[in-house]
Amino acid sequence: MSRLAVLGYHKVGPPAPGGWDTWYYVPERVFADQLAAVRECGWEPIDAAALLGALAGSRPLPERAALVTFDDGYRSVREFALPVLQRHACPAVLFVPTGFVGRTNEFDRSAEPEEPISDWPELSELARAGVSIQSHGVSHTTFSALSGAGRREELAASKAELERRLGEPVDLFAYPYGDDAEGNADVRAALVESGYRAAFGYGGDPFQLPAGDPYRLARVAMGPDTDLRALLRAAAEAR
Repeated sequence: MSRLAVLGYHKVGPPAPGGWDTWYYVPERVFADQLAAVRECGWEPIDAAALLGALAGSRPLPERAALVTFDDGYRSVREFALPVLQRHACPAVLFVPTGFVGRTNEFDRSAEPEEPISDWPELSELARAGVSIQSHGVSHTTFSALSGAGRREELAASKAELERRLGEPVDLFAYPYGDDAEGNADVRAALVESGYRAAFGYGGDPFQLPAGDPYRLARVAMGPDTDLRALLRAAAEAR
């Protein structure tokens, strides 16, 4: 039986000019140390295809596996995180709200500094470099605030545009702000209807596979003060 740690990042590197530090900025050197901790603690990085194979029961994962993910599609992932990922031979998944591609994080400017989000050519470059581009909806709206029809539109429209623009299948979804409407059955039905095979919240611990519900997968919230070594060692010892 495998144990999976899904690491949830937002920003790597310094704030954009005129910005300020928040917990969601992980310095490049800290990010590199956290990736090093994954292998040091006996966990093996996997990609999106390996996860999907494991969820389908067609591909076993290592005993301890780790999946690196990023929310929102910030340009800093390409500028600062990608070189570190490549040095550590670590694949990753990037969840993008399609309504903000090539713009900024207008959806949370009241709480976070303004940061540029990758445009379509930059997302294509990331995909070619081994970063799987997956869906974070269109408008980055909490699912609790949307009607059933609104959720279906967010799921279907974002998936269609990502697949059209990038030419790769979109099978994974990350709930904006980690809000899955408290596991509402309508949300799961909408994900299945749109062709998604798994969905992630934000915050949680490593878990055992097979997962109880692939549409409510937990992620470890990653910040500059996250002691990943301690967390992974504790998870490896858990039964």
